[in-house]
Amino acid sequence: MVDTLGAEAVVLLSSLATIWDRFVHTWLLGGATAEIWPTLSSLFLGYAAATLVGITLGVVFALLPSVNRFFAPLLEFVRAVPGLALIPLFVIALGVGIETKIGLVIFGAVWPILLNTVDGIRSQDLTIRDTVFSYRLRFRDRLFRVVLPSASPQIMAGMKVSLSISVIVVIATEMVVSINGIGNFLLKAQAGFDLTGMWSGLILMGIIGYLLNVIFELVERRVLRWHRAMYEGNRR
Repeated sequence: MVDTLGAEAVVLLSSLATIWDRFVHTWLLGGATAEIWPTLSSLFLGYAAATLVGITLGVVFALLPSVNRFFAPLLEFVRAVPGLALIPLFVIALGVGIETKIGLVIFGAVWPILLNTVDGIRSQDLTIRDTVFSYRLRFRDRLFRVVLPSASPQIMAGMKVSLSISVIVVIATEMVVSINGIGNFLLKAQAGFDLTGMWSGLILMGIIGYLLNVIFELVERRVLRWHRAMYEGNRR
């Protein structure tokens, strides 16, 4: 019994050298490289759409309280539904192609952006708001030059959370309904007891997540450069 458990542990925990060698030959030199693009394309398209929808709805709900009160119960109801529980519904409506993955990414990632946009706009400094109205700026100028910039720290925070959610949702969706992608590769590796291949896929997911986070922080640092400079100036 002990020998059997020991053998299973050896199988589950292959040496790092073996796993890394499999990672290089599978994802860098092998044919599985083609599985990366379907995942990244679904991720980026879904995340971009979720960002656009989240910011747009957030602006509407923050600036039009009556609309927010009318739709708030429905939004809270929909938000409470796990995105992965809607996979059958999305499959029936959109099939098993990239549309389903994009739709589920949008559904899962839109909420942090929407809520942070509303919170950021509502927490705008009253002095700034009164000053803007006193100058009678056009709505478009107020929105893009004052409202959204002042709420950008909260919006970026929501976008960062949504990026992690997007990665999780797209991989989970590919493991259930997709015929390609990293999630589908992991599922096939698991079904075929290819544990070394499964570990190589997990390493790839970790690397992708890390690189996406680094890229996002670089963009965030550039977008919020004015905010950081203002904060450091106030501390002095």
